[in-house]
Amino acid sequence: MTGRVLVLGGTGEARRLAGELVAAGVPVVSSLAGRVAEPRLPPGEVRVGGFGGPTGLAAWLREHGTTAVVDATHPFAAGMTANAVAATRAVGVPLLRLQRPGWTAQPGDDWRRVGSLDAAARAVEGFSSVFLTTGRQGLAAFAGLTAAVLVRSVDPPDPPLPARTTVVLARGPFTVDEERALVLEHRVDVVVTKDSGGAMTAAKLTAARELGLPVVLVDRPPVPDGVPAVGTVAEARAWLADRWQR
Repeated sequence: MTGRVLVLGGTGEARRLAGELVAAGVPVVSSLAGRVAEPRLPPGEVRVGGFGGPTGLAAWLREHGTTAVVDATHPFAAGMTANAVAATRAVGVPLLRLQRPGWTAQPGDDWRRVGSLDAAARAVEGFSSVFLTTGRQGLAAFAGLTAAVLVRSVDPPDPPLPARTTVVLARGPFTVDEERALVLEHRVDVVVTKDSGGAMTAAKLTAARELGLPVVLVDRPPVPDGVPAVGTVAEARAWLADRWQR
């Protein structure tokens, strides 16, 4: 197999994969959605912005002689994953889903799993101070909350927001001490997060465990049927190498 690899990125795994492919002399393009004002750029060629849906992505794959696509977007980027599935099937290009494993509860955790942001908003009704760490996308689901709400995101969130919202602009990773101090400062009594997995944002879960706080955890969407999936960059490299040897 020869040709160009498209990495649909925006995650640490995507950056590491792009770096390893560049180091190995593999032509690779990393695609970023452009939702973060100052993203961490991976090594090699980078494009920023959407493709124009699955039709636009399919046209791009043909135009650029792409021979494999690795979807290493965020575990909750279901729309981009669906577009990648449709486009690669239309063009006949192999697709791999690379996403880190989800978190595993530890002794002392009080996790309340829900299937959506709307369900998470219902689950925190009755709490007095809610810490939202779900990112700035989808905050409209919580707009009706009357509790004090602490929102943390990399870029300023767009309205609508809960009436009593405090916004903290910050980029992780954060230490357990930092998370504990933030939670205590704002008198948080429940944490809401997505099951993103990985160590970079896990400190808040440790802080919640130590403080005895419940965590409302939004389950990630499933990988589409028929799409192979791996959890590590090494496995993604092996999958690509297997295609090059065919």
